[in-house]
Amino acid sequence: MLFLGKHEYAMDDRGRVPVPPRFREALMHGIILTQGTPDRCIRAYPMDEFEKTAAIYMTEPITSPAGRVMRRNFFSGAYPAEMDRQGRVLVPPVLRSFAGLESQVVVLGTGDALEIWNTATYDAAAQDDEGEYRQTLGSE
Repeated sequence: MLFLGKHEYAMDDRGRVPVPPRFREALMHGIILTQGTPDRCIRAYPMDEFEKTAAIYMTEPITSPAGRVMRRNFFSGAYPAEMDRQGRVLVPPVLRSFAGLESQVVVLGTGDALEIWNTATYDAAAQDDEGEYRQTLGSE
């Protein structure tokens, strides 16, 4: 399944964020939430996609400085999560703080995962990204 679209939601006081309905079945077998480094967002991976991404971080041997840094930063910022009966995922406080999540959030499809952003942070990043996206496509 490809995760697509931009979805605006309100995060509740407990830190629960709704998952877009069309993606809930794909995430029923487990969700891993990670820091969206270098972006100030959270990535939500289905278990199988997280394992594929994790394999990339493990290609560099742990005996090398780069391998240790990559593994420490990626895996220490990853947390298992589940959806509740209403299709919401509880975002741990450490990740909410990392992403600056407040009441209004944007949930974005990025193909293999979802990203959860503070709405204002996303709006600023999207504006900055527009020029780079156009240049990459050769439109400028």
